[in-house]
Amino acid sequence: MITLKQLEALHWIAELGTFERAAAQLNTTQSSVSKRIQQLEESVGQPLFDRSQRGARLTEESEQLLVLGREMLALQQRMLELKDGGPIPARRLRLGVTELAALTWLPRLVTALRRTHPTVEIEPDVDLSRNLHERLLEGGIDLIVIPEVLTDPDITSIRLAEVVNAWMARPDLVQSSGPLSMQELAKYPILTQGRRSGSGLFFNKWLKSEGLAFERILSTDSLMALVGLTVAGLGISYLPQQCFQPLVAEGKLAVIPATPALPPIPYAAMFRTDRPSAFISSVATLAREVCDFSRQLQG
Repeated sequence: MITLKQLEALHWIAELGTFERAAAQLNTTQSSVSKRIQQLEESVGQPLFDRSQRGARLTEESEQLLVLGREMLALQQRMLELKDGGPIPARRLRLGVTELAALTWLPRLVTALRRTHPTVEIEPDVDLSRNLHERLLEGGIDLIVIPEVLTDPDITSIRLAEVVNAWMARPDLVQSSGPLSMQELAKYPILTQGRRSGSGLFFNKWLKSEGLAFERILSTDSLMALVGLTVAGLGISYLPQQCFQPLVAEGKLAVIPATPALPPIPYAAMFRTDRPSAFISSVATLAREVCDFSRQLQG
């Protein structure tokens, strides 16, 4: 087994040139330093010094070991500095969000994280809900924000907010003086998000529970593509009402009243239950504080 004391001996021999000077630096005996090097050679299975030469000359293999050893010693020193109020090491946060979160309040979350955890290194991953959920289960991501439609006993879910959706279409596509029934709505092509999308899964389940089915469905996994297809007049889609209200105000989209009304979609922050972390829990709490799906690109 390789120990830090052995690596420390190797470092000082290389730094000072002799076993004797290294022993003095380490406040120990030369025989103790020699023993550490002997044990280190046994662990790596090869000599660390060229004993055919005078002085403590490292072999090529031991120089490679020395580079790694110094990294370990530096990490040890950083750990010891923590108790004396030394600099907090950078933390990595692998954060997965859907398009809607990235389009609305992700900038606010990043700003808040940099304020509360100045050294955090954020690795964002914007993808479909099912993909993010699978990567969370596999351990490839630390925390995800998705619609609360996928559950697992190994996942902790913290409710963040509910997003109100509305049927929308190009203003000249639907001519009606009152709310449409689902049968009237079904006369038009329906634009939806796919089955790897959290909102797509949510509304598919809701339609089945209501006993509703549409014959003409166009599906896309991308929220922004869905918006583009709707603005182009290719059909009626369900979209987050507040987030895309500016397009309604500009006359590019119109809200189509319909009965029954669309249910709100619950969004949650999720992380692995079997890997408890105060840091990840604090990020989920912070996400709940800044979460706001109503406006785009919040700083």
